[in-house]
Amino acid sequence: MSLQTLPTTPAPAAGAARHPLATLTPDEVLRTREVLDAAGLAGAHSRFSYVMLREPDKADVLAWDGTRELPREVSLLLTEVDSSAVSALVVDVSAGQVVSRTELDPAVAGFGPCLDEDYELVEQIVKADPGWLAAVAKRGITDVAKVRPVPLSAGVFGYDDEVGNRVYRVLSFYQDHPTDSAWAHPVGGVIAHVDVSNRRVLRVVETHVEHTPQESGDYLDPAYRGPERTGLKPISITQPEGVSFSVEDGVLRWQNWAVRIGFNGREGLTLHQLSFDDAGTERPILYRASVAEMVVNYGDPGPTHGWQNYFDLGEYQFGRLANSLELGCDCLGEITYLDAVVVDDHCAPKTIRNAICIHEEDFGVLWKHNDIFSGSSETRRQRRVVVSFFGTVGNYDYGFYWYLYLDGTIELEVKATGIPFPSGYDGRDPHFTELAPGVGAPVHQHLFSARLDFAVDGVRNQVDELEVVPVETGPDNPWGNAIRRSRTRLRTEQQARRQAASHLSRVWAVSSAERSNRLGEPTSYVLYPEGQPALLADPGSSIAARAAFARHHLWVTRYDRDELWPSGYTVNQNPGGDGLPAYAAGDRDIDGEDLVVWHTFGLTHFVRPEDWPIMPVDYTGFKLKPHGFFDRNPTLDVPDLNRAAVDSCCATENGTNGHGHA
Repeated sequence: MSLQTLPTTPAPAAGAARHPLATLTPDEVLRTREVLDAAGLAGAHSRFSYVMLREPDKADVLAWDGTRELPREVSLLLTEVDSSAVSALVVDVSAGQVVSRTELDPAVAGFGPCLDEDYELVEQIVKADPGWLAAVAKRGITDVAKVRPVPLSAGVFGYDDEVGNRVYRVLSFYQDHPTDSAWAHPVGGVIAHVDVSNRRVLRVVETHVEHTPQESGDYLDPAYRGPERTGLKPISITQPEGVSFSVEDGVLRWQNWAVRIGFNGREGLTLHQLSFDDAGTERPILYRASVAEMVVNYGDPGPTHGWQNYFDLGEYQFGRLANSLELGCDCLGEITYLDAVVVDDHCAPKTIRNAICIHEEDFGVLWKHNDIFSGSSETRRQRRVVVSFFGTVGNYDYGFYWYLYLDGTIELEVKATGIPFPSGYDGRDPHFTELAPGVGAPVHQHLFSARLDFAVDGVRNQVDELEVVPVETGPDNPWGNAIRRSRTRLRTEQQARRQAASHLSRVWAVSSAERSNRLGEPTSYVLYPEGQPALLADPGSSIAARAAFARHHLWVTRYDRDELWPSGYTVNQNPGGDGLPAYAAGDRDIDGEDLVVWHTFGLTHFVRPEDWPIMPVDYTGFKLKPHGFFDRNPTLDVPDLNRAAVDSCCATENGTNGHGHA
């Protein structure tokens, strides 16, 4: 195994213009703060969130000829912690000026994401509150120095004293010693509602659960886990001639694929201008792809979990929580790592080392046939290049893996692991699974929204819904065995709000409105959903309003430079209605237009005892497959590398050059 680490955005060659989508540099972040300071818009109480490149309009990027730099704009959210005032700003760092400033009403738009300093502040507030101290004492805890309060985003549930104030709901865990797993000891039945704007506990809610589980959950403790198993022999992944890909100026190239890699503190990994070289023609497929939001909504209606609806991007800035990956642990083989630059609450750049992992994987048989007529026997092996990152949000860890295959397939796989959110359990909560004595975890969903800005052979695209249709026995189907497929064009944004239907093999084809294949059909890529449940909460619930994107597996909207967020720009304590419902409200025409596909996918997790005290990886995702994009199998040119290796070996042993000549 070996590794190479590259910066996400290397310095351009002298005199060269940076690509308009190149990620922000530390200098640009610092320049942003300087501009705001000079304009008198930032001070000691200012905190900065969602600091990221405001990407130029697509038309300007596609027309860019590389001779000059487009304006470099930075968008950000500014929160004044002393007054709770919130404003959205755009700064042109090229010109050194503020382009726009919009004040937001927190009662309508909500607040920015959780701030780092709030974690310490919340602990100070609850540990000074007599009501909270009495509640934990009732559960046998007097040494509150060992209690770990966990401030969690509060949602919106009709409390008048929370409107306009930054609020957390706080659950607590007991950690007896520094290496103890605090998650195994939830302080049962104590929920504090904390107003950090006014530094006070609004209320302490108690339930019927009045114990703190005692059994260890330390999965690293030999006394708990038992002796480690033996007999696992090493697996060595080697590429003696090096990797088959290159990364230059932020662009990954591999086996006809080209994709620009981006990263920001909100989304994490982003893919840009993904294309496939088809016999010398660079054919675009996706202009931009990312996971734009994820919500974890809990299915227990009680006061401990009924409000737990976490938006890990909008409320916690998932990209800022990316792990620094380690060779041999997170990635195996010949690895190229990219660093990522994110921005902290004080508008200071932070570099996450080895945030993005790039490597190749063998993926079994690509195609194979033993021909009974010609006598030929041929096999080719599939391979994929992987671009991935991992992030940790409290108890859960998520890995996002984008796969590009030799045959033109694109796949996103999300890996969920970590620790299911535990609670004290006394057997009376029907929405729980008991995991250990006195410990339970409620059913919940992990729902992701992939934003897929398509450009299949150009920016004018269209979407059709395809599904199988049973055919009744009749004159045209005398044996009753006929199968056909229906095609329905989705023409407007409202019509394009759709549900998956696995029993109908329902898929969605995104095709070019300008290019056809040699058979006269529009070139297209097809979205294959997993078809797992979308949001299961009641349509009238708070979470259904706030995470409206998750009520449908598919949305399609017209492209807009600033329409990026499924639940809106500011998510924390937003009552709902922003994001996709607002984007699609105009019911714009999407037939043959520049459009964006939004796909909801995810897991419904009924927690198992086998998920405790740490959860084996669970998987979710989707695939995009070419359907008439190519005129034939695009992998006929893949060589039989195994046969070539055997021939080379035999030639060496026989003293020949591989062609039968000494």
